[in-house]
Amino acid sequence: MFKSSIRNKLIAFLLIATIVPFGTSIIVTYFHTKESLKNQVVQENSNLLYQGRVNLEGYINELNGLTLSLYNNPGFINFLKNSTKENNYLTIGIIRNVIQTILYAEDNIERVNITIAEDDRIVSASKRSAVVFTKDLMAKNQDYYIKAIESPNNMYIEPLRTLYENTAKPRKIFSIHRTLTDIPTDKVLAFVSLEISSDKIYKLSQNLYNQDSEEFYIISAEGKLIYSSNHDVPDKQEDQQWINTLIAAKNESGTMEWKEDSFNGVMIYDQLPETSGGWFLVKRIPYSSLYESAFNVTKINIMFGVIGLVLVILATLFVSFRITSPIRVLLQYIQQVEKGNMKVELEPLGNDEIGVLGFRFKNMIEKIDDLINREYKLELENKTNQLKVLQSQINPHFLYNALQSIGTIALKNKVPQIYTLVTHLSKIMRYGMNMEEDMVPLLKEINYINAYLLLQKERFGDQLEYSIQADEEVLNVPVPKMILQPIIENYFKHGFESRDRVGKIEIECKKDGTFLAIRILDNGSGVSEVRLKEINLFLNEENSSPYSSDSNIGLKNVHSRLRLNYDQQATFELSNQENGGFLVFIKLPITVEEEKNESDHY
Repeated sequence: MFKSSIRNKLIAFLLIATIVPFGTSIIVTYFHTKESLKNQVVQENSNLLYQGRVNLEGYINELNGLTLSLYNNPGFINFLKNSTKENNYLTIGIIRNVIQTILYAEDNIERVNITIAEDDRIVSASKRSAVVFTKDLMAKNQDYYIKAIESPNNMYIEPLRTLYENTAKPRKIFSIHRTLTDIPTDKVLAFVSLEISSDKIYKLSQNLYNQDSEEFYIISAEGKLIYSSNHDVPDKQEDQQWINTLIAAKNESGTMEWKEDSFNGVMIYDQLPETSGGWFLVKRIPYSSLYESAFNVTKINIMFGVIGLVLVILATLFVSFRITSPIRVLLQYIQQVEKGNMKVELEPLGNDEIGVLGFRFKNMIEKIDDLINREYKLELENKTNQLKVLQSQINPHFLYNALQSIGTIALKNKVPQIYTLVTHLSKIMRYGMNMEEDMVPLLKEINYINAYLLLQKERFGDQLEYSIQADEEVLNVPVPKMILQPIIENYFKHGFESRDRVGKIEIECKKDGTFLAIRILDNGSGVSEVRLKEINLFLNEENSSPYSSDSNIGLKNVHSRLRLNYDQQATFELSNQENGGFLVFIKLPITVEEEKNESDHY
């Protein structure tokens, strides 16, 4: 019975064909995901350490540059060359200015020491004391001075150490020692030492690791811990074999896999140049954190695989009885529609998904048929409406001639103001009644708006001020005709009357990359946040909505025309200004591809 049953054979085949690839895919996916995540984490952390190295190197170089700046002070260098001869007040003042300039050049500098090699004097100052001149103190830092002399860069960075003072808590500091020589000779003139707080280094370090799952260290070239995120790691190089291995590495950056009782994972490191101290930035990531995502992905794959296996078995039993036959019937109806028969009588195919699909297909065909009929009706109505518009238009030449005659009479009667107003009105009517233009240069739109605002200025007098600013390079950019007038008219409808001061409106047109940016600002009362949300909802509704009103129809018209002409390339934003008033921001592409410009479609 099992061999002769297609259902049983299909089930057995699907089980084998599903379980074997599924198990294989889980194993392959796990190892591939594990390795990919490891490489990804290593790469991301290498980039992070590199950025941290750049920031730390820049900080140390900035401090190092303060010591090098002493060479730019001729008076100070001359004093070092003749320190036993010059001790006048002027020279002492120069020394004080130099040391105080360095001391306050960076917030973390705690103390500045300048040891004069010729007479073994030291000049020091801190942010807790004034400039002090002392003698016979060179031996205190002699070892570090020798290292600075032996360094090819005449500079040595002393590792982090704890500074104990009687009046303050212990502080962590590091020092930069520089040898000042009598260039071009190698004669040592003095030694400059900067004692610097470690606060900045700690702050930079905390941005380079995840405190919950990673460890981060800064190690000096001698193997001393400068910063450690794990306080259980002792500051002893002999107890941390990984530090010795890291220092012995020949590469300045790279990765190491390390396995021991206290840590089992990957170490990523990057080393600063010797000119910046040669410190190592080390990040240790345990395998448990590194492969956590891989374990999660594997669990998800198993869960979905089991669900998929169950669904495959159920689908196998269901396909033969309930899916194949209704689909074939539906395909027959589709073939009839393809032949042009839109009056297909589709019989019910059941109450399941296939039945719903058949019902929706029937509704879709009915809607398509209805839309085709409506399209024909709309085309006829459009023709009728165009005819009505033509019939309702007054002859433009008659209006222009009449306005010109009125203007001429005004001039004859010495009333130039009337002539000017009639001229502006004539421009507005000529511009608005020209039905042949859909896209116009920005200059034409600005001239039209200027004429409109001049008429409003004549009406409101000193109670209205306006300005129009447009860059010359955008004056010839084509824009939809009468795109600005509804916005400005909206201000006179809603913002001008509610003001408590002289009404102001500003129009700015500038080039922004490959776009034309237009800003219309006014000093009206603006709108409430609730109303602003309602307006934005209305603008983005394709059909009528409860938020629609006559007060928004102008903005809706502008928004719709922008979408029609530029699709999603245009920006139309409304917002309240911080100091009161309303802002409309329009951003249009300067060049639009022909196939995307809906205004060119007929």
